[in-house]
Amino acid sequence: DNGHWKVVDGVIDYDANSESPDRDKNLWSEKEYGDFILKIDWRIKRNTGKYPMPIVLPDGTHLQGPDGKDITIKLPYADSGVYLRGVDKAQVNIWCWPIGSGEVYGYRMDKSMPPEVRAGVTPKINADNPVGEWNTFIIIVVGDRLSVVLNNKQVITNAQLPGLPSKGKISLQHHGGFRNGQYSPASSLVQFRNISIKELD
Repeated sequence: DNGHWKVVDGVIDYDANSESPDRDKNLWSEKEYGDFILKIDWRIKRNTGKYPMPIVLPDGTHLQGPDGKDITIKLPYADSGVYLRGVDKAQVNIWCWPIGSGEVYGYRMDKSMPPEVRAGVTPKINADNPVGEWNTFIIIVVGDRLSVVLNNKQVITNAQLPGLPSKGKISLQHHGGFRNGQYSPASSLVQFRNISIKELD
């Protein structure tokens, strides 16, 4: 990795510029976990450009215009997340979309999933603090069910993740990168701290 995932003053710091030769540049736990409660503080250090973001509706679909295309708003952006049980599809998102962090994009965007699954992984409120400020996730995984509390507000409640493995590693996501002298608009300029996990019987 060449030191791009590093610890600075007790905080895991990432600059989105991993030099790992592997395609997977995420930071993984050594251990695998089944059912657990994960508490983790995170913050986006700064945005890295603007990105056209869709307007996500409560059922998980996107607001579309008369032409059937997504209506988007170009806003400042950065992107990371927490992978559950070793699966990138089961990622609890950290980003700047108006819908807020805590959603599970891989399931919400999977049109083969039942409507209740896609709606279930869509945040009920945007509970993010402004970019630069710290946030706290409490992520609860039991069986194939997920609940997410962000900054003491319930954003996901008992959502089903069909096909989620019974056990797997947890990772902090690399996204984007540094190209042609600048960061891509979705880079993971993030920090994490105070990570604790309680395994459940």
